[in-house]
Amino acid sequence: MKVTKESIIGDVLDADVETAKFFFAIGMHCLGCPASRGEPIEAACAVHGTNADELVAQLNAHFAAKAE
Repeated sequence: MKVTKESIIGDVLDADVETAKFFFAIGMHCLGCPASRGEPIEAACAVHGTNADELVAQLNAHFAAKAE
């Protein structure tokens, strides 16, 4: 999976539930909420005051490692 800032959080979680740890690490503890699952990563990061580019990079590294 290729993750971008426009990727929907629920889609990322559905692709690999292990990605939840990356969201939790930056304070996004509301992943079970229907509203948060439908948000793009960039919007959620803006609300939580975190860097979307860093989160996207971590998520893409995670998916790349799993593909090896």
